[in-house]
Amino acid sequence: MVKPLRLPGVEEQKLLEGLEIELLRGRKQHHRWNRLVVQQHYLRSARMVGEQLRYAVSYQGQWLALLGWSAPAWHLEARDAWINWSADQRRARLHFLAQNSRFLILADRTEFPNLGTRSIRLCLDRLSQDWQEQYQHPILAVESFVDAQLFRGTIYKASNWTLLGPTAGFGRVAEDFYVRHNRPKQLWVRALAPQAREQLCSATLPEKLQAYEKPLPLRCGHAPEQLRSLRERFAEVTEFRKGQGKRHRVPTVLAIAACAKMAGVIGGYSGVAAFARNLTRPQRRALRCWLNPKTREFEVPSESCILRVLQGVSPREVEAQTLAWQDDILGPNTDPLVAIDGKTVRHSGVHLVGAISLPSHRCLGVETVADKSNEIPAAQKLIQRAAILPGQMVSLDAMHTQHETVAQILYEKGADYLVPLKGNQGTLLKTAKDLLPESVSPSTGGARVQPRPQ
Repeated sequence: MVKPLRLPGVEEQKLLEGLEIELLRGRKQHHRWNRLVVQQHYLRSARMVGEQLRYAVSYQGQWLALLGWSAPAWHLEARDAWINWSADQRRARLHFLAQNSRFLILADRTEFPNLGTRSIRLCLDRLSQDWQEQYQHPILAVESFVDAQLFRGTIYKASNWTLLGPTAGFGRVAEDFYVRHNRPKQLWVRALAPQAREQLCSATLPEKLQAYEKPLPLRCGHAPEQLRSLRERFAEVTEFRKGQGKRHRVPTVLAIAACAKMAGVIGGYSGVAAFARNLTRPQRRALRCWLNPKTREFEVPSESCILRVLQGVSPREVEAQTLAWQDDILGPNTDPLVAIDGKTVRHSGVHLVGAISLPSHRCLGVETVADKSNEIPAAQKLIQRAAILPGQMVSLDAMHTQHETVAQILYEKGADYLVPLKGNQGTLLKTAKDLLPESVSPSTGGARVQPRPQ
């Protein structure tokens, strides 16, 4: 441990033992903290990025030191090697780290030689709990940067932090944006619990931490060859836009949107755009994304581009090509059952009727329910054009227990049907009870058994 400039005297030791630390919450306290940091900290800035907490260390009401904590750096090679986590683990668990972005001692350090180490210890003792209360997740490790041209990092070394070496010389100026400042700094780290590093890089977090782990962004699991064939299918969809100024072609946008939905992406156009940004370079090349001539990187379509394309193309053309590609991948349909059901798209109010075959979950088509209408005519239109095979069993809910619908399935498609009988078909239900054999529910067994109440 580094020796202090001198040992504290009796009165100084009394002060150190009487130090108190306060988490600043009010606007006035934040304003005072910011003003002092701008005036006296060497960076002349109180701005921090992401989640952040401000502390003041005081003695008998007088502020002697200020500490500021913020979100950690997105990627630090030395820190990531120290933790030994994978890129996916870093994405899901980075928020378990915090960065000591500001540390300002207001008192004379020669007068109170241990003030810095005592202050940071008081702060670390409560940091995780305070973070839990403020941002609903704990902190397992911390990091900090020291400008070696101005400081030696003595406080961190005396507080059992680990020096990992110099940084690459970039500074964070936004949530996920860095600029080169050509002034590498020392990188210091410290785990707040004995097993913190092992937990952060473990295959599975301890049960008490699993609820705080962020879900990984959904990624495209299709090989470039499959993506290439999907795009070739969508090349048959009519291009409705003018030829001037188009970077991303309709087949590329449609293929990305289809892959996003197959991966389970939610969130509408913004969700598809976020999914697109996670495509690998080979996947982008296979989808023929726009190649930026300056950066030589394949760029993906923006959210606004995806919105314009999806709102402008013909839904029937898109469906036809999607189902054709599905048949290319899955082969002939041998499923015994077809399920038809209606759902309302979340946040949009659009009502759809869809048909899938089981157990493969192969999509057979989707039909929009017209305004001021219901699922019955939409389902009949869908049955008319869907690839329902002779001998398949078509299952629908009670709303579709209609003569026209079942006749369409039976005589036009050559398939069988399975529909429930409920109170909305009172006459048919009574007939079924009277005519079905006694062993078949809801048979009444003729006049010997009273009808069941509904």
